Amino acid sequence: MLRQIGVKFNLLMMRETLGRTIDVDEQPLANEVPADYIYRITRAKADAGWKRILQRRLPVQPVLAADTIVTIDGCILGKPRDNAHAEEMLKILSGRSHQVLTAIGVGVRDTIQMRLSVSTVRFREISEREIRHYLANNNVLDKAGAYAIQGVAAAFIVEISGSYSGIMGLPLYETAQLLEEAGITIFQ
Repeated sequence: MLRQIGVKFNLLMMRETLGRTIDVDEQPLANEVPADYIYRITRAKADAGWKRILQRRLPVQPVLAADTIVTIDGCILGKPRDNAHAEEMLKILSGRSHQVLTAIGVGVRDTIQMRLSVSTVRFREISEREIRHYLANNNVLDKAGAYAIQGVAAAFIVEISGSYSGIMGLPLYETAQLLEEAGITIFQ
């Protein structure tokens, strides 16, 4: 997606080995509201990126981090634990509107600038047969709310209000703003 707006970048792999512990605990805190949660997680991921750059003695460059959640009725629907949890999520979303929140953070030295993209997505009614078929044929365990707008689940969507790219996981408008503020040229 960054290539789409002309950004040159390098990937920073956080875990060198599979057995290594995670860098950011994504468990919501007690009574944490969705916007506070997504800001906290994105900031923690940007901080972890900076630590990796320093630990590995890599050239100092801005770090871009982003994370996405689905919310409905004030509840956070993150990545499902398993297919049964994914099925539960899709049943909750069926025939209703929900919000997709994606936070973006760009870290330059000790400063992290943040933006939040909020989009509303309305699903049509989804039958249990459709949900089971969808889950049997799509890997959703790494998808907030158990779906990806750019995949087969697009057939469930009646309308969206907001950022399509934000629903995908990286709102390009807000990302471009942050990168330009950090002195990174886009549209190269």
